[in-house]
Amino acid sequence: MADLAAKFKIAPVFQPLLAPARYKGASGGRGSGKSHFFAGLVVQHCMAEKGMTVVCIREVQKTLKDSSKRLIELKLQKYRAGQGDGFHVYDDRISTPGDGAIIFTGMQAHNAESIKSLEGFKRAWVDEAQALSQTSLDLLRPTIRVDGSELWFSWNPTRRTDPVDVMFREQKPTGAVHVTASWRTNFWWNKTLEQERLDCFGGQPDQYGHIYEGEYARIVSGAYYAQALTQLKASGRLGRVAADPLMTKRAFWDLGGTGAKADHTVIWIAQFVGREIRVLDYYEAQGQDLGTHVRWLRSRGYDDALMVLPHDGANHDKVFAVSYQSALEHAGFDVQVVPNQGRGAASNRIEVTRRLFPRIWMNEETCSGGLDALGAYHAQRDEQRLVDLGPVHDWASHAADAFGLMCVTYEEPSNKRMRPEQPERRSWLSM
Repeated sequence: MADLAAKFKIAPVFQPLLAPARYKGASGGRGSGKSHFFAGLVVQHCMAEKGMTVVCIREVQKTLKDSSKRLIELKLQKYRAGQGDGFHVYDDRISTPGDGAIIFTGMQAHNAESIKSLEGFKRAWVDEAQALSQTSLDLLRPTIRVDGSELWFSWNPTRRTDPVDVMFREQKPTGAVHVTASWRTNFWWNKTLEQERLDCFGGQPDQYGHIYEGEYARIVSGAYYAQALTQLKASGRLGRVAADPLMTKRAFWDLGGTGAKADHTVIWIAQFVGREIRVLDYYEAQGQDLGTHVRWLRSRGYDDALMVLPHDGANHDKVFAVSYQSALEHAGFDVQVVPNQGRGAASNRIEVTRRLFPRIWMNEETCSGGLDALGAYHAQRDEQRLVDLGPVHDWASHAADAFGLMCVTYEEPSNKRMRPEQPERRSWLSM
């Protein structure tokens, strides 16, 4: 396959994917050419090896219109590969030279038994792989098993926790090659595509980074803080933020619980420095006991931070007859419990947070998980009446609630004396 780059016009960014490899991945935004590259590579491999079998996969494929079939047909036309060369296009598949085949399927249509029908295939290409579930990935990988077989993935990153992202960026299986493409590396970029990109940049600035630059989709369309987060980045207030050693650190909590089905516990670490709110760190855990959260605080050097709890922090646990407030105080922390804000508390937090966002500076590296949550925090809407029915209670709401708690308790500390340091007191929580 070494002569493919010479025989076919292939952008340099994709050339590392030409050599044989068990796993090949190409990620990037719209207009990067990744799907076109793999569609062409399907045809090229079928031309180079008789009897080649390829399965083209989406997570969900209700009809062939949802598949990559039309794109492969366009590549056959481009390469002038037709019936005389052994290619025959049928309604549901494409036959290839030497009794090979290209078929199209959705992973959600398969289970542990039906997936066995793909065991003899030599190539598997998953397009729109950001939607591939962990279950589907676990089924697919051992199924494509013949010697010399390859699995290809193309996707526009959505979340850093997407299984395909985790596989290529963290697990990095043996024989994996991954490239990152963009519209800048597309040989066939033209004036029409450029105008579409510019229109997106001007009309959807909160979505532009994800759509065209291949960034994670940190801001959901219609999110409460979409505009504020876009400005946070554009104004340079998202990056490296250092703590002021003379100012009090504050830990703002949203309380979860223990057990597999418990809500998440969230902590934002911040300082109020003059008119600035400096957000330094973020923590999130599910089902862990209070000692786990305290160990994180100590490991990050927040022993002297003021713990700011929502009103339920003063409530006693039904099992252990101890409150978050009393347990944290026993562990040596100063604690402030914010009174119940009553009806409309969520709306008030959102309003205050929006107003204060221009004062917020955030450390991007340590707060990435919290940023994802803020960008996904959105309203439940009655689309017929276009009415906001209040925030959706989901994975993102815990981080947003703690962030809102930070904003409603903010006040400029210009005339306040610093809180003196407290001696460390040990307890079972520090074990």
